[in-house]
Order: sequence, then C-alpha cells, then structure tokens
Amino acid sequence: MKHLFTVFCLVLALLFIQQEAFAQPKHGFTVRALWYNYENPEPEWENWDDIFETEGRGIELAYNRVLDEHAILVVPVKLGTARKSSERNNGIPGRNELLANLDAQMQYSLFKHGRLINPYAALGVGTTWNVDDEHFDFNIPASLGINIRLAKNLYANAQTQYRFSLEDRPGWHHGIGGTVFFGGDEEEPAPPSDRDADGILDITDACPDIPGVAALNGCPDRDGDGVGDADDKCPDVAGVAALMGCPDRDSDGITDAEDTCPDQAGIAAFKGCPDTDGDGIPDNLDKCPREAGTAALQGCPVRDRDGDGIADADDRCPDQYGGSALRGCPDRDGDGVADGDDRCPDKAGPASNKGCPEIKAEDKAKLERAIKLVQFQTGKSTLLASSYKVLDEVVSVMNQYPEYSLNIGGHTDNVGDDKMNQELSERRAKACYEYLVSKGVNAARIEYAGYGETKPRATNATAAGREQNRRVEFELYVK
Repeated sequence: MKHLFTVFCLVLALLFIQQEAFAQPKHGFTVRALWYNYENPEPEWENWDDIFETEGRGIELAYNRVLDEHAILVVPVKLGTARKSSERNNGIPGRNELLANLDAQMQYSLFKHGRLINPYAALGVGTTWNVDDEHFDFNIPASLGINIRLAKNLYANAQTQYRFSLEDRPGWHHGIGGTVFFGGDEEEPAPPSDRDADGILDITDACPDIPGVAALNGCPDRDGDGVGDADDKCPDVAGVAALMGCPDRDSDGITDAEDTCPDQAGIAAFKGCPDTDGDGIPDNLDKCPREAGTAALQGCPVRDRDGDGIADADDRCPDQYGGSALRGCPDRDGDGVADGDDRCPDKAGPASNKGCPEIKAEDKAKLERAIKLVQFQTGKSTLLASSYKVLDEVVSVMNQYPEYSLNIGGHTDNVGDDKMNQELSERRAKACYEYLVSKGVNAARIEYAGYGETKPRATNATAAGREQNRRVEFELYVK
C-alpha cells in the first residue's frame, strides 16, 4: 500500500506540472486510491452462509471527456486485490485475489466546472473481473462525490460508489484522489474591439455602443436618409438634410409634420397650403378654390341660382326656392321638415316622425285590439272567423295611412318544442299578411316574421301569462 500511495503522489505531481500548458480543457485524467468492501459468494453457493465479506485495496485510472458545463463522460479502469474477511472464514484471512473493473459513467456536477467545491453524482454500466476465480460480472455503479479545486484545472476529489451486481456480488468502492483537465483550443488574442458589432472598430467608431453605418462613422441612421439619428429630428421617417432629416413630400420647404397640406406645395403664411385663386383664403378652407370670392362666402363668389336670397354656397337646395329656416330648401306642407327629408311632403307631421302625421290614438287602439283578438285554431295557423272583422279594421288603418308600412310579428308561449313554436309563429304571421293582401293592401308595404317564444309579454308560469304570449303584433312605421 505504501508503494501504491507513492506512485499516486508522483502521478499527481506530474499532472500538476503539466496542467498550466492547456487552455479551455476538454479532457481529464483521474487517479484515485480505492478501498473495497463487497460480497463474494463461493462457487455453487446455496445459502447465505456461503457469502463472504471481501475487503481490499486498489487504484483507479479514469479518462474524463467534458461534454458541457455540468456533464462529464468518465471511463474508469480499476485494478486491485481483495481477500475474504477472516470473520466468515474460521478466523483465517482468505487469499488475495486480483480484481479488475472497466466502467462507463455519466457524471453530473451540481455547479458549473471551476467552482471551488463542487459535489457531483454519477451513474453508468460496468464490469468486475475476478482474475483468480476467472469470474466475470456486470455491474451498475452509482456514485456520489465531491471535487475541490486546488489550482487551475487541478482538483482533489473523494468518491463513494455502490456497485449493483447482476450476479449477487454487490459492493462498495471508496476512493480518494485527484483529477487534472487538459486539451482544447489555445486561447487566441482578443480581436480588435467592436462593441456594437457594426463592423466598424471602436477606435474609429463615433458611436461605439450603437450599431451604425460607415458613411456616418459608425453612428446609426434608422431611416436611411443620410442624416444621423443624433441630428435627425425625424429619425424614423426619411427626410432631407435641409430640414434636419424631416420629410417634405411637396418640396415647399415646410416639413410634413408642420404642413397642413403636405401633398400640395404652398406658402408658410397658410401653413404650407396653396391659394390657387389668390383671394387670401387657402384652398383647404376655400369652397371655391379656383374662383376668387369673399371670406363671408368661404371663398366663393356671391351666387343665388334659385333667387331665394341665399347664396348657392350656403343653399342646401340651390335649384329650389326655399326659406332661410331650412337653408334654402322648400317645405310644401309647412311642417318644418324640408321636402327632401319629408316622407310625407304634402301632409304635415313632426320631424320625429320623418314629417308624416302621427297615428291617431283611436287607430293605435285598433292595432292593440287586433293583438288581443286575432285568434287561430289550436296548434294551427288557420284564422278563426272571429278574427276577420278585427283584421278588416287593420286594413282600414292601412288605407288611412298610405305613407306607413306594417310589420307583423308572430309569437307563442313556451309550451312545446322550440323549433315547432318558431315555425308556428311564422305561419300565423304569414296568415295575417295574406289576409291583408287579399283585402287590397299593397304587399310591398307589409313585412312579417315569427319569433316563437323568444319575446314573451308576460310570464309563462301562469295560464293567463301564456295566453298573453300567444299573439300576433301589428306595428305601423314610416320607412
């Protein structure tokens, strides 16, 4: 054992001497002294009395391949001797037996390589060969260990390992040793500095921390207009140098941001807008930009085609005689609604009703009565005879108000299938529609639709409520 320890120290010393010659290590070499403790059954063993505790010593040499900042592939070779414990061998120590191991393990460190203290775990596959007994066994070695950095790329380490055996020969391997890392690319001299990576070296870069262009000595020009961002008042929009990088689409010397008419060349007095007719009113405010006019008529000359005393520029109806109250438009029925907006230009009515006369209260009552009294055969769309008189009153109202249109809406309660209720409500509305048309009402004035049970008037929880919900509604309106 003394000789083994001496060899171990010499190897560590040689590795320490060499370690400074390598930069950015990719490889490693480990030397470790081992202590064994595992179970060794006798050949053709039949019970646990044939199992012997085996103790021994050895040395481990391992190649390490660095995979990333935490992971290392380790291929260790172990060689040593072991003997059976005297406790299970009638007090007589067993003979020394030569043991060899070859493994492949994946080692994962808790911290990145280079830490002063770095615990790790490893797991792999391996073999055990008892040379004297000519016995070969497969193992699964599982390890816990710790690396302690002594110098650059040189580490002391301690490891304990349990080897799971496929043939009832499990055991412990404990070791202490060291690892040196080496190899990899030689460090190259640092390239000339270019902090912003724009291809222009910092020594000549006027803006070394912001990517830029060579034409501006490395300073940025986001809009590519040749004016550096630091001097560009409009750094995100291409412009001209004369206006400090701001655009001027109409080339009138006024930047687009300050130009009220950026697409028409103008003058500064009118904020970049032209005055084509020279009347002192810029075109953007001139309603007659090609004819000189007056400010009172917003740049238009005085004209009054219909002779109503209202200039054409202000006259909503310049070809129809009208009054000033309706900006020059006529109102035949004198209801305050201009004929062009009046749906009933020959009958007075309020503006809220589009100039048409409102329906009288007694006629509204007829429509409301029809809602309650129009009846159908149960579950059908066939009108009862009692409904005809009621619908005739609806016809009379339609004839009295020819400017109005009628909307017929069918409704049901919630009894029965939703789809059937929808279809029934539409058929009932259609039946009323067909009756009114048959009595001479223009079909273009009537629309109908079914709403099923979706628009109840009252609760469907009571018979009275359901009766109110079974209805056909009649609504007159002005289009």
